[in-house]
Amino acid sequence: MALRVGLTYNVKSELILKPTDPPDLNAELDHEDTVNHIEQAFREAGYEVARMGGARRLLEHMDRPNVDIVFNIAEGYEGRNRESQVPILLEMMKIPFVGADGLTLGLTLDKVLTKKVLIAEGIPTPRYAQVQDPDALWQVELAYPLIVKLRCEGSSKGLSEQSLVNGPEDLRRQVRWLIETYKGSSVFIEEFIEGQEFTVAVIGNDPPEAYPVCQIALDGKIDLGRKFFTWAYLRSGADYICPARIPDSLARRMQELSLRTYQAVDCRDFGRVDFRVDSHAQPYVLEINPLPSLSMEDVFNIIAKARGITHHQMITKILDAALMRHGLKTQHEVNSPSNPTRSL
Repeated sequence: MALRVGLTYNVKSELILKPTDPPDLNAELDHEDTVNHIEQAFREAGYEVARMGGARRLLEHMDRPNVDIVFNIAEGYEGRNRESQVPILLEMMKIPFVGADGLTLGLTLDKVLTKKVLIAEGIPTPRYAQVQDPDALWQVELAYPLIVKLRCEGSSKGLSEQSLVNGPEDLRRQVRWLIETYKGSSVFIEEFIEGQEFTVAVIGNDPPEAYPVCQIALDGKIDLGRKFFTWAYLRSGADYICPARIPDSLARRMQELSLRTYQAVDCRDFGRVDFRVDSHAQPYVLEINPLPSLSMEDVFNIIAKARGITHHQMITKILDAALMRHGLKTQHEVNSPSNPTRSL
């Protein structure tokens, strides 16, 4: 009998933007096409699929749904614990699920807390400062240029060319703009790394595997200098080069740092680690995303193409990792000739 996989998610159509809202307010939420694509991947692999929606729909149906495991891509709403809402509800209902638990998702959405873990683990990351009093920012002991970010947001929300600042006046201006535009949001700043930008996908648990390094090209350039990925590039102008055209030693270093970061925050099943690399070939971890996008335009599909497999197979490989972790599938079953992901 086929396993039944539940899908938890939030799509952009759930959040209707008001005229006064910033245009990237729903950037983290998925397109309906992505949900359709994931469902199709599992059906092709022989699973039954049940759509379950997000946390609010789970609350309406707290009786145990008829599923064997849940594939969670729900981003949630409001607050720094929003990504934790669905995993915590699933834990309460004792339903196995794919991906990180609520603690890891809450920790990694908070960029300041993530910094503290990275520093404690000796993982290189740009120096940072929390913004407590915008009027005292002239006292910050960081080297310009600095980049100003929202503390608990993903998908490059709040990032634009104005986020890169060269002095105290620009810094104060950008901090105040973020606070006023994204009501109730906290802000932090970090030293900007001039150079190149990369991302590394990780899949699995025992042990996890770091996939080929992908390089980000913006406006056709890989030597980015002061350019960096912003929300605007989600629409156009950004390309992934996979595998990155860099020395093997640098690729191995980023893969090693990706695995250390993944394990430091107790990531499970899949994740993505983002880097900047300076002119001395020193990589710095910017953040880890344990709930990365699985859209056709994002890095997991780029990696699949580089490996000569389909995006559906890549998504099913993530599910296989979780099924083994929960004891719902054995390594032998995953390696079976009938399993579409066995040789990936």
